[in-house]
Amino acid sequence: MKNLIIENLNNPAILEKLYRSDKLGFEQSFNVLYPEFKEQPIVQYWNERINYIEQAAQQNSKKGFWTAIQLAVIAGLIANISNLPGVNADIFFSKNLSFIIIPFLAAFFMLKQNLGNPKKGVVLSIFVLASIYINVLPNINSGSSVSLAYIHLPLFLWCVLGFAYLGNDVFNAAKRIQFLKYNGDFIVLCVVMFLASMLFSGITLGLFELIGLKIGSFYFQYIAIWGLGAIPIIATYLIENNPKIINKVTPVIAQIFTPLVFINLTIYLSALIIKGKYPYQDRNLLLVYNALLVGVLALIFFSIAETEKSKHKKYHSIVLLGLSILTIIVNSIALSAICYRLFEYGITPNRVAVLGGNLIIFINLLLVAYQLIQVLRNKSAITEVEKRIAQYLPVYAVWTGIIAFILPLVFGFK
Repeated sequence: MKNLIIENLNNPAILEKLYRSDKLGFEQSFNVLYPEFKEQPIVQYWNERINYIEQAAQQNSKKGFWTAIQLAVIAGLIANISNLPGVNADIFFSKNLSFIIIPFLAAFFMLKQNLGNPKKGVVLSIFVLASIYINVLPNINSGSSVSLAYIHLPLFLWCVLGFAYLGNDVFNAAKRIQFLKYNGDFIVLCVVMFLASMLFSGITLGLFELIGLKIGSFYFQYIAIWGLGAIPIIATYLIENNPKIINKVTPVIAQIFTPLVFINLTIYLSALIIKGKYPYQDRNLLLVYNALLVGVLALIFFSIAETEKSKHKKYHSIVLLGLSILTIIVNSIALSAICYRLFEYGITPNRVAVLGGNLIIFINLLLVAYQLIQVLRNKSAITEVEKRIAQYLPVYAVWTGIIAFILPLVFGFK
């Protein structure tokens, strides 16, 4: 490679072919040759092309790493408020667990993008007001509307995180798709890091027990607690700076589970019809249906990346459409059950929340199914399905905000 570079220093076309044929070999050889030929303009150009981007990336990575460490330390300090005298740890975490994680992820993205002060102020104000609100609410067991606020406030804050992630591209569908993909990678990497942390903790406790010291209570209360804020932030740093580590895992997992869920739903619906047991009296089953809808949307979204690269796009698109249609049928049963309970037993906070959430996801799934039909008719690209899901995100943000802030007021915190 060195000889080829020297022979073609005055032949830009050949240099470009050499670079494209073996980028790593070209870069290594060029950097060795650079001191000898650095006076030539073409060599200076290639030096800037190869090394400037790498140096900038290294500087940004180093800066991002120290930002992540600082945010993790601050998050850990907030988590340790639970260890202060007079603080009930269970109540503290039930109210503030999301504030140990989400605001710091938002801060990471805002600092990375150098957002202007007005947008930073908006995000910060929302987090501060939400923190005050949840801490003045009665305890989680005070009533259904309060319990729903505890559940939906973290979801609303995650939508605020999405706003921070989008930065100056709030209306950019492609950036929204990136945010959704970040969510999938984030969950996978956090689970891996959590399992690794548990393994490390088990080994640590085991080693100390061998010498007669039982440090379990102290370890989890004062040491492991720092991981609550650190794991999400470090995971986010890794995803942003080393995307190749994880970004292929989520689509592959989705691609594997999509046909399995399709088969499972087919068998379930057949059994439901044969047995004749419909969920009109079982409230827990309705909640499971809502979780199913969200899971299917996630599977469809993350399967698209693999479908787009597959040689059998039509087959995968048919499976995704079949899965969405089966889920729509299941959701129709759930909707009829929710309406039955509403008319039979009256309006309650739980029924309002379940009905509204179910309708919102149902409409989103209908839009996705329609887009998949267009794909099979060759009237649309498979990537348009991603856009349908991404464009719908503000609806979820509004709904979670209504349940978290307005519903408790309407029902008198009962």
